[in-house]
Formats: sequence, C-alpha cells, structure tokens
Amino acid sequence: MFATDTNTLIYYFKGVGNVGQRLLATHPQDFAIPAVVLYQLEVGTAHSTVRREALDAIVRVSRILPFDGAAARRAAVIRNELAKKGQLIGPLDMLIAATASAHGATLITHNTAEFSRVPGLLIEDWL
Repeated sequence: MFATDTNTLIYYFKGVGNVGQRLLATHPQDFAIPAVVLYQLEVGTAHSTVRREALDAIVRVSRILPFDGAAARRAAVIRNELAKKGQLIGPLDMLIAATASAHGATLITHNTAEFSRVPGLLIEDWL
C-alpha cells in the first residue's frame, strides 16, 4: 500500500513530474491519504474552488489512514529515536511518517531528505 505525503498530492494537482501517471496507475485500494495530509490539504484548498474540487475528487476514491493509537505509539518512538540523534523532523511530518509506518504503507514523498531519517520508513519519490 502507498500513502501520500502532502507534496505528492500538490504535485499531482499541479501536473508536476510523473506523479499523475504513477497515481493513476495505482489501484485505489493500494492508495491512501494519511489524515494529517488531508488536514494540510484542507487548509491549503480553503480559498481555491479548483483545488477544492480536485481534492474532493481524490478523497472520494481514496482511503483515509487515521492517526490512531498505533500511529500515536509509533510517533512517540520515532520522535524519541530522532531526538537521541539530534535529527528531529517537523511535527506534522512525524505524524505522517508514523501513520504510514503504523499502517504498513510506503510513503510517497519528494521530501526524501527529511523522511529518510525515520528508521524503518519505506519511502518513494514519484516526481
């Protein structure tokens, strides 16, 4: 299963890179949006009818991965491990990584420099 980072869906909406091709080639059952990513996109589409419609369309065919108890526990482990190394990532990125990891998903992101610090997180860049 694949879970998207916020930047991946922004690139999809803007038609940047190979994201659209890869996304359309992925079966909807193999694709999910972490709830934290949905939150970020909801904030970003607040003033754009076109982006709002695009987001609504993709949400209709996507599974939303909750930030649940397993993700919360995983986020705490990730934070503690990264803090020990002095390599913390942004708090929302930490929640996104934990959600993908807890649900056994590969995170699709262009922000590989940050997410590659998360131990055990599978990432791909579709750009």
